[in-house]
Amino acid sequence: MDALEIIRLILLAAHILGLAVIVGVFLVQMRAKEGFRTGLLLGGAIAQLVTGLALVGVREASDLGVDNIKIAVKLGIALVVLIAAIVAQVQQRRGGKVKPAFHTAGGLAVVNVLVAVLWQ
Repeated sequence: MDALEIIRLILLAAHILGLAVIVGVFLVQMRAKEGFRTGLLLGGAIAQLVTGLALVGVREASDLGVDNIKIAVKLGIALVVLIAAIVAQVQQRRGGKVKPAFHTAGGLAVVNVLVAVLWQ
């Protein structure tokens, strides 16, 4: 196993953990009316975006190639998840409505998983 493969596997593990944080927090708090864990949601969204981009870079560096259209769709969804997580955190700090942005981030993270798995 070469160094790039080890890096890819570490990034993949971090990517899955970021996903677990987003989806876990979303599912646990889906029916909540207050006390949303927006910090965890935002941390997971950042982890997903950074590790996802790094995974693409490692695949390209390893000459494995990627489906650029699929990656563009996943990146677009990940950016919306990140923006929604930021909005949720800002709204929470201001005492505003958190639920719409929180649910947008969590729901779209699930959509991104489905894109990753079902798009072959």
